[in-house]
Amino acid sequence: MALSTEMLQQMYETMGRIRRFEEAAGALYRSGRLKGGIHASIGQEAVATGVCFVLQPTDLITSTHRGHGHHIAKGADLKRLMAEILGRETGYNRGRGGSMHVAAFDRGSLGAFPVVAAGVPVAVGAALSVKMRRQNQVVVAFFGDGALGQGTLHESLNLAAVWDLPVIFVCENNQYAVSTRSEDVVKVRDKAGWAECYGLSAWAVDGQDVGAVYDAASQAVAHARAGKGPSFIEAATYRFEGHYFGESQVYRSREEMSAQRSLHDPIKLLRERLLAAGIEEVVLERLEQAASSAVEEALGFAESSPDPDPATFDRYVYA
Repeated sequence: MALSTEMLQQMYETMGRIRRFEEAAGALYRSGRLKGGIHASIGQEAVATGVCFVLQPTDLITSTHRGHGHHIAKGADLKRLMAEILGRETGYNRGRGGSMHVAAFDRGSLGAFPVVAAGVPVAVGAALSVKMRRQNQVVVAFFGDGALGQGTLHESLNLAAVWDLPVIFVCENNQYAVSTRSEDVVKVRDKAGWAECYGLSAWAVDGQDVGAVYDAASQAVAHARAGKGPSFIEAATYRFEGHYFGESQVYRSREEMSAQRSLHDPIKLLRERLLAAGIEEVVLERLEQAASSAVEEALGFAESSPDPDPATFDRYVYA
């Protein structure tokens, strides 16, 4: 599907927002102002953006411990998201969840699930609800390659196929499950073909090319809305930071990481595409500044927001 330069510019700003947000979160972590750890999606921005740009506001997603990008691409309020990771009362979950437990229900995000593959069966359940209620929604389950060895993923794929559910399984294959290379623990290299064994339609795409991700997601969403059942997208991507900020990353070489940043940065690739399409550099600079300003404003809001009142520690345990 051909993408207009206007939509590509919107994607560029969204990817910039994700990158700036993650960089700001990293700065908070390094300064000791953030409670808990941060798992950044820097380098993976094209996957979340390409998929979520196909979705409607009423469509649903489930996320992972590396979920800020998913929430932002789905339209989450940057102020509430930043406040949440800082543990403030104005956050999406009133500061009780933090980075790995954000749920932005107002934007269709059913939550980030830090347990590997835990969000996948939730997405299947949501898709079953959609089908039973006869709604024209689709559900997307994001997960990493580390989920490929989890039984709950395989059970979810099979059940979704048996029931013809409107769910799209998106594997963000960033090549490492913490410090373990996917190829060392998963024999099958063709993940799309592997998913087809469960009866799913499947695509394998370059996850650093936002246009390729968008094209595959468009087909998958149309497939689901037409009542043709679930599908699977493997997006080959790469995280530029460690599993979490501050990790030593002894399991991969500096040469590998440098080459990935130099050759496969999804934001850089989209910038080059827009320049080649005739978009002036000053236009892109304005989009970059807009993304930075939005994150700066969110950070200011979050830092000026109050901490939760300790007397309310037992509230909001259940929705």
